[in-house]
Amino acid sequence: MASTPQEAREIAERIGKPVAVKAQIWATGRFKAGGIKFADDPSGAEKAAGELLGVEVKGFPVEKVLVEEKLDVDREYYAGVIVDDSYKVKGPVVIFSTEGGVDIEEVAETSPEKISRLNVDIFRAFASTTPTTWPWRLE
Repeated sequence: MASTPQEAREIAERIGKPVAVKAQIWATGRFKAGGIKFADDPSGAEKAAGELLGVEVKGFPVEKVLVEEKLDVDREYYAGVIVDDSYKVKGPVVIFSTEGGVDIEEVAETSPEKISRLNVDIFRAFASTTPTTWPWRLE
C-alpha cells in the first residue's frame, strides 16, 4: 500500500517487474472507471500513483493505492461474499462465476446460468461442530 507517489515508486523498485497500481476505494468497477493503471518500471508506478492519489474514482476519494506485480492473466473468475438480508436468506451468500469480475452485474442479468450462488446457513454450520473443534474457546 502506498499513500504517496514516492512510496509507490519504492514498492515497484522492490518488486522489480511491471506493476499494477490500484486505487483503494469501496467500489467495484475500478478498471473501467480509470482506477487501475499499469506501469513497466518504478518511474511509471510513481506517475500512475500521482495520477490516482487525491482524485475521486466512482465518487470516492483515493487516499491509498495498492502496488502489485502485473500478471499475465489467461482467465478471470469472480468470487465474492455478500449479505442477503431478505426474509428468505438472512445471511451470507457465496457467489462464483467463470466469467470474471468485470461486468459481473451484466453477466447476472444476461446469463444468470453462468453464476453460482450458495446460501450459507450460519446456524447449521455452527451446529455441525462441537466447541472443542472451534478455533477459539468460550470461557
